[in-house]
Amino acid sequence: MSIFSATANTNPNKSIEVKEPPADSVSSLCFSPKANLLVATSWDNQVRCWEVTGSGTNVGTVPKASISHEQPVLCSTWKDDGTTVFSGGSDKQVKMWQLSGSQPVTVAVHDAPVKELAWIPEMNLLVTGSWDKTLRYWDLRQQNPTHIQQLPERCYALTVKHPLMVAGTADRNLIVFNLQNPQTEFKRIISPLKYQTRCLAAFPDQQGFLVGSIEGRVGVHHLDDSQLSKNFTFKCHREGNEIYAVNSLNFHPIHGTFATAGSDGSFNFWDKDSKQRLKAMSRCSQPIPCSAFNNDGSIYAYAVCYDWSKGAENHNPTAKTYIYLHFPQESEVKGKPRIGTSGRK
Repeated sequence: MSIFSATANTNPNKSIEVKEPPADSVSSLCFSPKANLLVATSWDNQVRCWEVTGSGTNVGTVPKASISHEQPVLCSTWKDDGTTVFSGGSDKQVKMWQLSGSQPVTVAVHDAPVKELAWIPEMNLLVTGSWDKTLRYWDLRQQNPTHIQQLPERCYALTVKHPLMVAGTADRNLIVFNLQNPQTEFKRIISPLKYQTRCLAAFPDQQGFLVGSIEGRVGVHHLDDSQLSKNFTFKCHREGNEIYAVNSLNFHPIHGTFATAGSDGSFNFWDKDSKQRLKAMSRCSQPIPCSAFNNDGSIYAYAVCYDWSKGAENHNPTAKTYIYLHFPQESEVKGKPRIGTSGRK
């Protein structure tokens, strides 16, 4: 039986609702690194941008602009200039869009849908991951990729924190790259989680990464062999015997804590160093497929809409899509010493 219904509360955390949301489910969210500009991609083939205005209790959202793809859009990222957006999806291409109003241009192509992309400012390159089992690096001044990296399977997740890059593929492969030598795999490991990889997030210090799976579990993985004793996994996004996917992992840009969001409709804040959950938020009436912090961590954006995790039979065509803005309290996102210790790590 589905836990979700059209009449249930989509906003139990009293978050700010983004105006004029997409007509279909949201596939990705990302904030400009320079300003409170939020981009969402969605299954209605659209890429939309809003400006978040005001502060405190007087916060609003203003729809700024949008562009279209020919098919559903699956991923997005910003260039470090804060004014250029990249979006990729089922039409097997990546569009580059200047918010100043110029027409979008195609800057990358694959042989299958583009599931992930990231801008690497330290290299001035775009990297794209596809279900065609490749990663491709793109110099925007050239029409062809500067390098095509074969993957063992379809790309499902990607995270970059230069010089660390990790790609997650089907069959639970996690391929680690040192971007100082981007054409060679640094390490290939099998996920510590027993089920399909859904999301990844590189540690802020580039010493490891988080991996989330469809089976309500997150793995905390360090790259240095001397740190392997610090690796652990933990359960989350579960309710009794019901187990939900972890759809999104986001590190807080200031405090180094992180958020998880899941198909159960909840988001939580965690501290990996003290192995504590800092805050459990109330459960929304639909899944949360994606989320993002803004550049200073003062805003956490999340979408509430069906993610098809329970198939077509649980799709409610009358249920609306929402995007919400949560303003974290410091106590929710600032790490604290583990209870029962002296406070030293």
